[in-house]
Amino acid sequence: MKVCFLTGATGVVGSALLGALLEQPDTRVLALVRGESQREAQARLDRVLAFLGLRAVTERVQAVCGDVTRPHLGIDPPRLPDIARECTHLMHCAGIVRMNLPMEQARAAALGAAGNIVELARRCLDGGRLRKVDVLSTVGVAGRRPGELPERWLAQPRAFHNSYEQAKAEAEEFLAGPSAAGLPLTVYRPSMVVGDSKDGRVIHFQVFYHLAEFLSGARTWGLYPALGNAKLDLVPADYVARAVLAASDSDASVGRVLHLCSGRQGAVSLQGLRTIVREKFRRVGRRVPPAMSLPAPVFRAMLAIAQRLPPGGHSRALSTLPVFLDYLAEEQWFANAQTRAFLEGRGVALPPASQFLDPVLDYYLAHRG
Repeated sequence: MKVCFLTGATGVVGSALLGALLEQPDTRVLALVRGESQREAQARLDRVLAFLGLRAVTERVQAVCGDVTRPHLGIDPPRLPDIARECTHLMHCAGIVRMNLPMEQARAAALGAAGNIVELARRCLDGGRLRKVDVLSTVGVAGRRPGELPERWLAQPRAFHNSYEQAKAEAEEFLAGPSAAGLPLTVYRPSMVVGDSKDGRVIHFQVFYHLAEFLSGARTWGLYPALGNAKLDLVPADYVARAVLAASDSDASVGRVLHLCSGRQGAVSLQGLRTIVREKFRRVGRRVPPAMSLPAPVFRAMLAIAQRLPPGGHSRALSTLPVFLDYLAEEQWFANAQTRAFLEGRGVALPPASQFLDPVLDYYLAHRG
């Protein structure tokens, strides 16, 4: 039987991967979940299983109380030998998708966690059953590097937009060492992850959904920075999950960096996305103010004034908008030809944005609360 140790099962990618793993009847999952006790960790995992509609498979999935940022993943020492003997696969999806964490916290969540996963992997190798280690990174490791991000390990110095990108890049640089030394490891770089490509379902509303609110104009009084030819690379969570699962079972993926993204040709025009979002919001009765584009410096000045207003829904929401403005200023895209060829040869095709944007936005507007 395949026994997978999974981190991040309560998150967007991890929950999708948990569902995909449990579709395999010969797979058992040990899911690392934070909690003050084993009971609390199991309760959090049970809520994920309920969301996925998978209560009937509880005998094949168990919570392991712990924390990826703590030594030995915060697992009770008596459990570690059993995990090391059982596990055939380690899948690390846990992470904190926040762009403005202090550097120390960002490093703990990315670089520190990577070190703890490698430590467990070495224990599992000693146990004799480990076949594969899969680690989720991000295309954000490109930082401010202009042009195309290649599908390979990066070593050259580069600047970053924020602490999230830098910490993820440092984690990748660390992982390159164990990979070169023979650890059977694959790194995956997804772009901005949205809900399921078929029904839009997603366990948490993350970055894309905040951006959709901004693109509606509701939080900026209809004012936008000039979007120009800027594009947004989106990928649905179920594609990421199926891709990781297919690559995890293939020796040909060992040592590789795979880009789980739409690529330059498949990325969505922000101008076009704005039109789609505004129409979706109108159809459900949301107020959509008239749109007016401003030069980027003027928009930034307006934003700075708005952020000095008394605390409230709009000013608090606007505080995250500078992150998006930073990305608008970059001419950057992500290669994916090699990854797509590899995955299509294993029956995993990348769905076009035209297929998944409608269900993703419909689900959000129906469940945003």
